[in-house]
Amino acid sequence: MDLQNKVAVVTGGASGLGRAAAQALVEGGATVVIFDMNSEAGALAVSELGADKAHFIKLDVSNGADAETAFAKIVDDLGSVDICVNCAGIAAGSKTINREGEPHDLDLYRKVVEVNLIGTFNISRCAAAAMARNTANEKSEKGVIINTASIAAFDGQMGQCAYSATKGGIVGMTLPMARDLASQGIRVNSIAPGVMATPLMLGMPQNVQDGIVANIPFPKRMGEPSEFGQLVVQIAENSYLNGETIRLDGGVRMQPR
Repeated sequence: MDLQNKVAVVTGGASGLGRAAAQALVEGGATVVIFDMNSEAGALAVSELGADKAHFIKLDVSNGADAETAFAKIVDDLGSVDICVNCAGIAAGSKTINREGEPHDLDLYRKVVEVNLIGTFNISRCAAAAMARNTANEKSEKGVIINTASIAAFDGQMGQCAYSATKGGIVGMTLPMARDLASQGIRVNSIAPGVMATPLMLGMPQNVQDGIVANIPFPKRMGEPSEFGQLVVQIAENSYLNGETIRLDGGVRMQPR
């Protein structure tokens, strides 16, 4: 898919990997609509990307009615939705039972599922409905959905039961969603990032960062958010890439802790 003059929705696009994806899409010629809960960061992203190429909507990705309203507004205002990148997510570090033998907080588990898994599906379903109304391009393509999983879907560490379950769910729905939408000319792929140099990771003590990097085969460093954005663009542009989850991790396989 040629990015020129396309409309892309990026959830969690005000910071981290979502912000990098928004940057790469704008540089490729797309107009981006950022969904995020942080209004201040969203306004800053629009200012940095350019008000003519970026828009912001404050949105809880797990809210079905609000998501439907947001997509209807985008189609009314911008004419279409061609690309959707789901980056919004939260993490929770908690073991199944803690040191005192108390069970994992069920409300916390439910919250992670609501945001990461249900939120991803919620936005994807709304994006797919909007894309299905597009006119197909010369390759019979109407749109592309790119979801963000994690290597925790495969190599979940201690304390990641909730997070890993949601990311595994995203991997698990990639192929069936691609099959569901094939007749509509809509592709679905997922990216499973490894250890990325986001502000959260870079804020950890240096010895912690060094210990994490030591397990990465090559290149022996954290991934750059721009590399995530680069892969988003490559997936969008390669019309034969469908139903796949791509690890972006320098070849690392995470240890139990």
